[in-house]
Order: sequence, then structure tokens, then C-alpha cells
Amino acid sequence: MSIEHIKNLDQTIAIIIRASYRADGIHFFTSDIFSQQLAYMNRPAGHVINPHVHNPVKRDVVWTQEVLFVRSGRLRVDFFTDGRHYLESTILSAGDVIMLVAGGHGFEMLEPTEMIEVKQGPYCGDQDKTLFEPVAASAVRMRPSAEASASTT
Repeated sequence: MSIEHIKNLDQTIAIIIRASYRADGIHFFTSDIFSQQLAYMNRPAGHVINPHVHNPVKRDVVWTQEVLFVRSGRLRVDFFTDGRHYLESTILSAGDVIMLVAGGHGFEMLEPTEMIEVKQGPYCGDQDKTLFEPVAASAVRMRPSAEASASTT
């Protein structure tokens, strides 16, 4: 499972692109209505993307969506509904990319981990997020693909 869609009912909570994902061309993983767009590109030598500028287009962004690139290490991601109800967890490893679309999320580093985060701005300080208690270790439920990742890395 190189692409994973974490869902709660019909709501996308997150999209994971595993380090093993490979495809030719360009593939978008997000709906056109998402305030962030996530795509994978694999182009051969000599392929040209014409120079371009992005036009000023007014957009209203209500919910922050963020993308994390795991450069090194391993971590557990815990997924929650918008109402802070725990859903499940998965393991991310070096080379994995996750887009956090909706709901809540928390992290536990399983080893020293480097990540790069990309999200909309401007940052609104204390208004930007609401903190709540993490899931208890005894209540963690791993996604089936996460169990395989945890045992192979």
C-alpha cells in the first residue's frame, strides 16, 4: 500500500505517500477543493515544464492543512476526529510524506526524527490550534499497514 487514505466516514483525515511509491507522470492525490494540493511527479530527463507564474487568485482558507516530509527516523501518528475522538495510528518512516487534511493528529517520535512541515500561513499564534490530551499508550490501535511498517523498519 504505497498510497493510504485515512478516512472517518466520508471525511478524508490524511493522505500518506509511502517512500516506496513510484509512478510515471504526474498524479494528484487531493480533491480540487482542498486548500492545499498534493501531487507526485516523475519525469524523464529532458522533460520540460514550461516557465510560468501563478496568477493572484483570492482564496478563503478556513482549515489548516499541512504536509510533513519525513527526512529521517520513525514516528507514530495518531488520528482523531474533529471532535477529538481517537480513530487509529500509523507509523511513518524516512521518505514517507503525509498530508494532514482534517480532524486532529498527534505524534510520538519512536526514534530521533527529522521532518519538514509545509502549511498555509500566516501563522495565527494561539488561535491557530487547540491542544488536547494524547491517546493513552494502552489504547493505541495500529492500522494494518502500520504494523507491517513497524516490523520491517
